[in-house]
Amino acid sequence: MNVPTATVVSFVRHAHSPYVPDTERTRGLSRQGRRAAARVTTLLSPVADVVVTSPYERARATVEGVADVADVPLVIDDDLRERELGGQHVEDFESAVEHLWANPTDSHPGGESHVEAQARGVGALDRLLEAYPGRHVVVGTHGTLLALILNDFDPHYGYEFWSGLSMPDVYEATFIDGNLAGVVRTWIPDEDKHAESDALADTDDD
Repeated sequence: MNVPTATVVSFVRHAHSPYVPDTERTRGLSRQGRRAAARVTTLLSPVADVVVTSPYERARATVEGVADVADVPLVIDDDLRERELGGQHVEDFESAVEHLWANPTDSHPGGESHVEAQARGVGALDRLLEAYPGRHVVVGTHGTLLALILNDFDPHYGYEFWSGLSMPDVYEATFIDGNLAGVVRTWIPDEDKHAESDALADTDDD
């Protein structure tokens, strides 16, 4: 009799990163974000078998400590990068994002639709489920892509879910033979998660 294989994936939305236009791949964590990343390391290093991350600096910096402390591989997967909102800075960010959630096949000039970003994100998940069956995989990624991946399994994970994510945030998903069996939030935001001013908030949604 075949025993179902359970793979656990801890999706990590990156810690706080001050928004700077046109620095999507390179902007790092704020001081607050670095403190939170240390908490992510404490939470996940005891269970991690491998860490797979977006190449964007803010995502990698949030989870690289997990790989270091757990002494496990750190793998970069470009398909875990955030959904590209537009080719240039979008002024009315909130309106632009809400429109994409309501119209998933639409895209802003130079950007991706939610359908396109979801397809590459789910493709990345499928590859890691195939590569690491029965393991605990830590995935460093971004708010919108995290929500879009889960949305592929359950439409409950939509705009409201995305807008309620903290920086960082951690959702532990259990997959049995490739099917989503359950999701649990394992991150408890600390009291200073709103300490940074709104002007420094990661308005790039991930």
